[in-house]
Amino acid sequence: MPAIDKSLKQYLDYLEIERGRSPKTRINYQRYLKEFFKSAGISAYEDINEGNIRDFRLHLARTSLKKTTQSYYIIALRNFLKFLIKQDCQTVSPDKVELPKVPQRQIEVMDYNDLERLLKTANGKDLKGLRDKAILEILFSTGLRLSELCNLDRYLDFNKGEITVRGKGEKLRVVFLSDQAKRAIKAYLDKRNDALEPLFVSLVQEKTIGRITARAVQRLINFYSRKAGIVGKKVTPHTLRHQFATDLLINGADLRSVQELLGHSNIATTQIYTHVTNKQLQEVHRAFHGKRRS
Repeated sequence: MPAIDKSLKQYLDYLEIERGRSPKTRINYQRYLKEFFKSAGISAYEDINEGNIRDFRLHLARTSLKKTTQSYYIIALRNFLKFLIKQDCQTVSPDKVELPKVPQRQIEVMDYNDLERLLKTANGKDLKGLRDKAILEILFSTGLRLSELCNLDRYLDFNKGEITVRGKGEKLRVVFLSDQAKRAIKAYLDKRNDALEPLFVSLVQEKTIGRITARAVQRLINFYSRKAGIVGKKVTPHTLRHQFATDLLINGADLRSVQELLGHSNIATTQIYTHVTNKQLQEVHRAFHGKRRS
């Protein structure tokens, strides 16, 4: 095994075991770093230098990859360098590797009337309808990621109005259930007659067959958004996470609290929501702009 492959394996094992990253993250980081090794002709970590890192960044810039995707390659490389230094390997300082400037993400949120219509559209009284209603309500109430929703277990004390979830990097956080979400979950569970552990299950002719898949949740949200007549916007599970965050900020929640509720490691990630929620700036514009015009 080439020396660089041995170093890479040690790093990927560290990511998965010590840092608690998912197997998917491992696969992605392996792909990003192998692309760098191939492009720069790296056979051992000693071959890494500022020159071939700069050449790799130029190589990425000349591809059709989006700036955001390019940044993933550089983040993986920086983290690999940090690991090497932690292992007392002499290599390039990660601080000398600058990240590409990425355009600010544009968050699309639904009109509040569209949101209410979506939440009310799932109104079936059979097990599937009750399950779907509970999924929609809990997503908007908690801002859970799709994977976090699918991993919820049934035997939790939902009456408390709060649940502990395990998010990215195995980090635990507490999220809170609205009264509507609690009622929807209770109605759904009262209809269940199985002993399966997952909270949300896949169904075939009203029979439970195991934990619901992410794809099934995506399909049902797409179905109800079309049924609610929402046009011009693609509604996904992550859309409801955006709605959760913007709803809190519009109603006066502080950014740090929203960061905690979303499970963001960096507040800069939460700040993407502020441009759609800053009512104060809108009021300043109304009060002071164009007063001399007739």
